[in-house]
Amino acid sequence: MKRLSGQEIRRAFKQFFADRGHLVFPSASLVPVNDPTLLWINAGMAPLKPYFDGREVPEKPRIVSAQKCIRTNDIEHVGYTARHQTFFEMLGNFSFGDYFKREAIHWAYEFLTTVLELDPDRISVTVHVHDDEAYQIWHQEVGIPAARIHRGEEDNFWEIGEGPCGPCSEIYYDRGPQYGCGRPTCGPGCDCDRFLEIWNLVFTQYNKEPDGSYTPLPKKNIDTGSGLERLASILQDVPNNFETDLFRPIIDATSRLAQTAYGVDAARDVYFKIIADHVRTVVFAIGDGVLPGNEGRSYIIRRLLRRAVRSGRRLGMERPFLYELAPVVADIMGDDYPEVREKLAFIQRVVRTEEERFLETLSEGEALLLQLITDLRRSGRDVLAGTDAFRLYDTFGFPIDLTEEIAREHGVNVDRAGFEAELAAQRERARQARQVAEGMSSERGVLETITTPSRFVGYDTLTAAAEVTAILVDGELVDVLDAGQEGQVLLDQTPFYAESGGQIADRGRLASAAADAEVLDVRKAPHGQHLHTIRVVRGRIATGDKLQAQVDEAFRRDIVKNHTATHLLHKALRDVLGTHVAQAGSLVEPERLRFDFSHFGALTPEELRQVEDRVNEAVWRDHPVIIREMDLDEAKAMGAMALFGEKYGRRVRVVQAGESIELCGGCHVERTGIIGLFRIVAETGIGSGVRRIEAVTGRHAYRYVQAQEGLLRQAADLLKAAPADVPARVERLLQEVRGLERELESARARLSHSRAAELRDQAVTVEGIPVVAAVVPDADIEAMRQMVDVLRGLLPSHVVVLGSAAGGRPQFVAAVSKDLQARGFHAGQIVKQVAAVTGGSGGGRPDMAQAGGKDAAKLAQAVASVPGLVRALAGNAVR
Repeated sequence: MKRLSGQEIRRAFKQFFADRGHLVFPSASLVPVNDPTLLWINAGMAPLKPYFDGREVPEKPRIVSAQKCIRTNDIEHVGYTARHQTFFEMLGNFSFGDYFKREAIHWAYEFLTTVLELDPDRISVTVHVHDDEAYQIWHQEVGIPAARIHRGEEDNFWEIGEGPCGPCSEIYYDRGPQYGCGRPTCGPGCDCDRFLEIWNLVFTQYNKEPDGSYTPLPKKNIDTGSGLERLASILQDVPNNFETDLFRPIIDATSRLAQTAYGVDAARDVYFKIIADHVRTVVFAIGDGVLPGNEGRSYIIRRLLRRAVRSGRRLGMERPFLYELAPVVADIMGDDYPEVREKLAFIQRVVRTEEERFLETLSEGEALLLQLITDLRRSGRDVLAGTDAFRLYDTFGFPIDLTEEIAREHGVNVDRAGFEAELAAQRERARQARQVAEGMSSERGVLETITTPSRFVGYDTLTAAAEVTAILVDGELVDVLDAGQEGQVLLDQTPFYAESGGQIADRGRLASAAADAEVLDVRKAPHGQHLHTIRVVRGRIATGDKLQAQVDEAFRRDIVKNHTATHLLHKALRDVLGTHVAQAGSLVEPERLRFDFSHFGALTPEELRQVEDRVNEAVWRDHPVIIREMDLDEAKAMGAMALFGEKYGRRVRVVQAGESIELCGGCHVERTGIIGLFRIVAETGIGSGVRRIEAVTGRHAYRYVQAQEGLLRQAADLLKAAPADVPARVERLLQEVRGLERELESARARLSHSRAAELRDQAVTVEGIPVVAAVVPDADIEAMRQMVDVLRGLLPSHVVVLGSAAGGRPQFVAAVSKDLQARGFHAGQIVKQVAAVTGGSGGGRPDMAQAGGKDAAKLAQAVASVPGLVRALAGNAVR
């Protein structure tokens, strides 16, 4: 057989079928499009489902692809077996009503034996027990001996509920007895690694009916899948997928970073394999726009990344390192998947940021978990409570899977049901806490019966003659509203914009000779009419009345400036940060705008400046804002971006402002110059991978600048300097402050050394162990930590506990020397028990920890308990 690289196999496969009339279909994104049934693209046929079910007709009836895929149902097996992966590539050829079994079988065999030059005598196949046609093709036409054709049933029939289905034929390659289990029954389908399944040919020829029967399809399809990594392991003659050139460079790079050899210790090799697999998945997923987070796909990526980080720690790496492996993945895959190479810098920043965040909490959370496990085992129990698992998840960001994995390594189970109950309770509390401003939920029953149309004319005018078609009070239809009453009205036409797409509703008035009312809010009713919440201030309004509807012009004018500015901001963010930026929500009010978007971390001051400059440049260019209606496909073809949360029909409204093109049903300025000025006032994070910018425009931006200038003048007056000299004056003051802080720190250090020496002289010996336990009344937590650090140097063997109530509440610091840690003494456990005397809690590392209490009156009692604790621990300690 040939020795081919992964890239050569991938390209040879596509070329082979391209030569036989197949359209080479590019790999789709890992994120399914218009397919809510899938979390990830998990098979080569997944992006082609519209062709299989007839929703769309392909350009050619023959297609070939190399599709990137993610499957996450066996994450815990990755690294421990030869072939489990989360990210893999599926090679496949497909026919939609064109060729069928004969061509699919012959071409598969030809590719394997002629192009890849696999030994024909090592090929075995399976067919469905009733598929005589496939059996005859393999046996009589291809020439596979009957002894190497195996009939199966469930494993050789592909179906998912009702719909297209059919038998399948699997192709296996015999890797030789050295890979086998040695059992006489060993053959295709065995759990060992000898007979490796390398291709599955699915013959979609039936439709499963609702009654369970099968009817022949008028057009039969072919769907095949061959794992690239498995083929590579055969052609490169390596024992598992991780030894192929698709993984091994990642493992070698990890080995260099960890300064630890691969291939020496099988148990340690598992961690290299986990890292290699997970970093591939993370790199490709982020490249397709999935950022680490707490739900759905984002949670999967966070889970894999954290599992890889923890594997790195088992190899001795305590710093971020995965981001350094991303370029290795790009080198391996970038020629055929250019998006990985093009987005490499962004991918590295996301990975490093996530690593750093996780490492901040991992050590503390892991220490707490190990302490909980130790306490469990001492008490003779082996199940970690669900409340403890949830605390790890909620406080330290520990995925439950990671908690289970660590617990399992120590022979402890986790109360998963208890954890799920705590999680469900938290979600219910959050749900009850949310204030959802539906505005018309109580009236929905009546409103659903009102179908009288209402026309919105507010794009073109702010005034309109209107007739009242319905009035509601407290959800009930009424005939009139009197002065002082509030209610809701429907009009036959209205210039008032109803809140949607982030743009708040218009305000204004309804008036006639006999009545006057304020319009307080506008929402959409179930049948699309604009429902106006009003307060009558004069006269009475009745059904059938003719009124003049007048939008507050100044209110609308400020809103449209901010709305158009959100479009310009969206474009600027994508230009500065990258095309991964996508809108995740917005709010457009008269005084300000708020824009939420996907991004991995806080913007730098330089990035914020660039974004603000780009928006203002678009404002000052005074671009015309062009609004057109067109077909959705036409809008997509011109590059229009859809807005978050909006649903679109076939006809859409496209708003173009300079280089910004978006689908939008909101109101906008006629020219960008009307916005006047744009200023960013805040940039914050509101969730994992989601940032928020708040900004002001027009007169509000001018007032913001005035306010900032006022603050600068106040600072200048306090510093007795001109405004232009404020930065230099502040810098001089900061230097003076830093000098004073250094002097103070030096004095504190001298005092700590002096007091620590006094405390050393007060040490008592308990069961042969030097113990320092003292109250230092005027010391804060930092001073106590300094004293403990000095004592650790003065006493080679020690248990130290210091307590103070200088801040009004008890605080404790504890330390244990290495020799005593080896005997089972743990600073975190000791300080936790001491703090409990004062009604507090705490913990930390075995060598040093701190805690807080509640009852300062019991401080001395708590510290006095230390010798007794040491005596008890010494009785149980390992010697």
